[in-house]
Amino acid sequence: MRGPTITGVLAALLASPSTYAALTQISSWGQNPTNLNMAVYMPAKLAERPAIILALHYCGGTGQAYHQTANYDRYADAKGFIVVYPTTNKDSNCWDVASKASLTNNGGGDSTGLVNMVKYLTEKYNADPAQIYATGASSGCMMTNVLLAAYPDVFAAGSCYSGVAAGCLAGSPGSSPQSADPKCASGQVVKTGAQWAEQVRAMHPSFNGSYPRMQTFHGEADNFVDYKNLAEQLKEWSALLGVEFARNQTNTPLSGYTKIVYGDGTKLVGYSARGVGHIVPPRPQLDLEWFGLA
Repeated sequence: MRGPTITGVLAALLASPSTYAALTQISSWGQNPTNLNMAVYMPAKLAERPAIILALHYCGGTGQAYHQTANYDRYADAKGFIVVYPTTNKDSNCWDVASKASLTNNGGGDSTGLVNMVKYLTEKYNADPAQIYATGASSGCMMTNVLLAAYPDVFAAGSCYSGVAAGCLAGSPGSSPQSADPKCASGQVVKTGAQWAEQVRAMHPSFNGSYPRMQTFHGEADNFVDYKNLAEQLKEWSALLGVEFARNQTNTPLSGYTKIVYGDGTKLVGYSARGVGHIVPPRPQLDLEWFGLA
């Protein structure tokens, strides 16, 4: 990977105010093959069948830090849903999106531990299994792609910022800027939609249902995770969801952003952010609108 250091990215993301409610640490939540940490924002009043959002930090980050970066507290309080802010402590705190274990349904990698968090909360709080969502930035966006690909029967939708297609780093020695094969982040891993879809289907070969809806953002000035990766994500999910490019909507949702609409816009959209580098600032309101929780 090229560009700013993890420390620099982290410092920029944490420059905003940090007056947020405390998170609840949870242990003993089930099989945890890669020793992840789990923190949860629990609203004072839960919905009768609450939704769950899995919010995934960037490389070098933590769940607590991402709680400050992409804060859903007031929305969770208003709608009664649960937000999970997990942490990985390995490979410079980058999610494993490269190993066969993480890229395989129930393979025993980071993805398995994250899904087990969701399953624990679903059972304990009578959450709605049809309203499980994933979001994240940078490494968290990469993992969002992986979760929706390897566990399409768990997640209803994803919305993420500045990541890569599921499987882009497959076989890499690691997932951090220091350990990863640089070809993925630099935009050199280019495949057809059919090739991406074949790779994803191999992650959960027995699955024959519909894949989750995806919304993904990328900055055109990103020199850390190259902008070309937006096109690869869109090719991947277009093939999996069976939708074709339909139109662009300029200056949407704000000036300089272009909304890239596939089909009728209910299954797949991308956002191209002119002049924006790494990371596109998370937009909780758009995430929640995409999830149907706004």
